[in-house]
Amino acid sequence: MTPMTLALRRGFPGGVHPAERKSLAAERPIEVLPTPGEVRIALLQHLGAACEPTREPRDEVSLGDVVGQSEAFVSAPVHASISGTIARARMATLPNGRHVGVVVIKAADEQPLAGRALWDDVYGGDWPLDAVERYEPAQIVEAARTAGLVGLGGAAFPTHVKLARNEAKPIHTLLINGCECEPYLAADYRLMVEAPEPIVAGALLARRATGARTVQICVEDNKPAAVERLRQATAGTGIRVRVVRTKYPQGGEKQLILSVLRAEVPAGGLPLDIGVVVMNVGTAAALARAVVRGKPLAHRVVTVSGGGIREPKNLLVSVGASYADLVDYCGGLADDAARVVAGGPMMGFSLADLRAPVTKGTSGLTVLTKSELERADETACIRCGRCVEVCPVKIVPTKLAQAVRANSPEPLDRYHVTACIECGCCAFACPAGIPLVQLLRIGKTMKSKK
Repeated sequence: MTPMTLALRRGFPGGVHPAERKSLAAERPIEVLPTPGEVRIALLQHLGAACEPTREPRDEVSLGDVVGQSEAFVSAPVHASISGTIARARMATLPNGRHVGVVVIKAADEQPLAGRALWDDVYGGDWPLDAVERYEPAQIVEAARTAGLVGLGGAAFPTHVKLARNEAKPIHTLLINGCECEPYLAADYRLMVEAPEPIVAGALLARRATGARTVQICVEDNKPAAVERLRQATAGTGIRVRVVRTKYPQGGEKQLILSVLRAEVPAGGLPLDIGVVVMNVGTAAALARAVVRGKPLAHRVVTVSGGGIREPKNLLVSVGASYADLVDYCGGLADDAARVVAGGPMMGFSLADLRAPVTKGTSGLTVLTKSELERADETACIRCGRCVEVCPVKIVPTKLAQAVRANSPEPLDRYHVTACIECGCCAFACPAGIPLVQLLRIGKTMKSKK
């Protein structure tokens, strides 16, 4: 058995195996959502500084125009995802509860791209891999910045910051993350199956930008069709496709690095600190489009799934479309729908208002039924240690939860509340039904107010 095979089998500590339930949407080819009547482009849909609007009400804008910009290094501009007219500025509440300004665009009667033409413009056509070397690293980084690229796996970290070279911390490995480990979600899987070419082109461009010596595309072993398509697309490129164990949260940056490289990111540190960059497969495809075609990030693939949606689908969606637009296109809510979640059931946020806008970080919309939500009533903690056993970052969730409920900030430092990645493994495993993730989120807020 080779050392690499051993590494992949060992994986990372902790983690859980929730029911995958991906079959609802996994074999549904990506469809293009019809142009919505209006979009609301959030001015903060990334980590870092918020954008300021660059257009005034009644201005005419075209698909791809910049509508929000910031001078901060850690930020990302936002672009019009449809052609139309700027309406009065408003506020919107995102699924995570944050209130942000939005640029509202009323759709024009005629759109330059829709349906299959939009798909071809975003992911279709030729992606010449032999042309990558003509782009200088600085060009690639600037293209990522001006296109507003952020991590599409959920964190929404501005991509140009990851790609910019730091001579004090050279990059040796680039990992392209295709480990879509959340139950129900299949957006990345469908992209790997239907459009592996721009993913590979983006990986090569990211290697060129960062100076990484090796590139590996990492896919869980429950996605054999994606593995095969990527192996075909990477032939002759020097990129390796790595198959890793299916375990949640395999898609976390630090967990993936530990599984594949047997290297550990230090507490409070970044992959950059150990010479690694991790990039989602959707982000890689968006990078290829930004560099090769000069087009911004204004659309993304979103899974709409769960027992509570009538027609599960994978959709290419205009950023700024409402969740209601997605639900309507998928046949509406089933009679027994009980909860709508932005994202997946493990790390997503319950939606109180379907008018909330899709952002660059939106990977899915999961509609759960009453039976899918059934769980035992909360009881007292029995100190069984299951939450510690499954925690992939090895903190003590029960101690932190007790500190939060006692309104006692001091233990939050001692037990490292900021190390929590909010993956939900602890709550999933807790036999007492304690809402540990929600309590730890509150704990992080308590710590920040000290």
